[in-house]
Amino acid sequence: MKQISIIGIVGLPANYGGFESFAEQLVGRMEGRAETTVYCSSSAYPQKRDTYLGAKLKYFPLNANGASSILYDACAMFAAIRKSDTLLILGVSGCIFLPFARLLRRKTRIVVNVDGIEWRRAKWGRLARWFLRFSEGCAVRNADCVIADNKVIADYLGEKYGIVTETIEYGADHVTPVPIVDETRREFPFLNESYAFSVLRIEPENNVSMILEAFHKGLKLPLVMVGNWHSSELGRSLRAKYASDPNLHLLDPIYEPGKLNQLRSNCRLYIHGHSCGGTNPSLVEAMWLGLSIVAFDVSFNRVTTEDSALYFKDSEALAGIVDTIDEARCRTLSQSMKEIALRRYTWRHILDRYAGIL
Repeated sequence: MKQISIIGIVGLPANYGGFESFAEQLVGRMEGRAETTVYCSSSAYPQKRDTYLGAKLKYFPLNANGASSILYDACAMFAAIRKSDTLLILGVSGCIFLPFARLLRRKTRIVVNVDGIEWRRAKWGRLARWFLRFSEGCAVRNADCVIADNKVIADYLGEKYGIVTETIEYGADHVTPVPIVDETRREFPFLNESYAFSVLRIEPENNVSMILEAFHKGLKLPLVMVGNWHSSELGRSLRAKYASDPNLHLLDPIYEPGKLNQLRSNCRLYIHGHSCGGTNPSLVEAMWLGLSIVAFDVSFNRVTTEDSALYFKDSEALAGIVDTIDEARCRTLSQSMKEIALRRYTWRHILDRYAGIL
């Protein structure tokens, strides 16, 4: 049976982001078809399982995010490559070491999902951007197969490196709409009225400031935004600035999927501010839920939604959409998003493509 190793994520069970959710779906799909090992950050898992969904879990005492992610990915890469038929690397931060890992075992098949165009993110300084561009080049030049999750990224890689990539997005049929239960209404009384909703990491490229400024103008819908406010100076300053605004409900991360889904699946409008990263899993999930989506106007989001959502470039445009949209337009948006998701974003289709590659 084939030996497959997955590196580049915080770990399993998934409790962090899109790559973790994808890996959880993938290992479940591969159970019985391959022997899979997933490399995890021990600091994120106080209780360490030996296996999960049939996959072996291996731990390193390093943080999977930030600068330490480079060493974290490198350690996992060198540990995995000697005993793997296929190595699936999610993200490029540790791929600066990929040429050296190649020397240890040339017959291991290397598959890299490059994630977004990471070096373009506004949060990085000049040195970090240079490093990420260099690491991206190492990934692309040393992989047997490169996967992009969005056509825009595939086009960029083709133009820059002259390669053909596999474009594979993400599934979303693991989420289902659920009603808001009484306990959640008691915890969040503002859910008794119509509201807009957004869930995101508080980072510059997610246009958090722009979205908050739009709703700060006293729109007819309040905004419920879930994010990691305490993880950065940006988050702390924005929360302090808008703490007294009755039209803004700024919530800490909600790690209980059922509760988060209650808030998300019952909103009138879903606001998606991401400007980088390709096909964003949270956007795909919102489409599957049939939400009325208002997205930041960038090529990644237009490709994902097939130009069928509503789009904003600044706070004034977003405010105008929120204050003028009617029920009929919301219904049309909802139907369009659901139809696209049914056609493109099912896990069976996505994972069958990955299984064939791996």
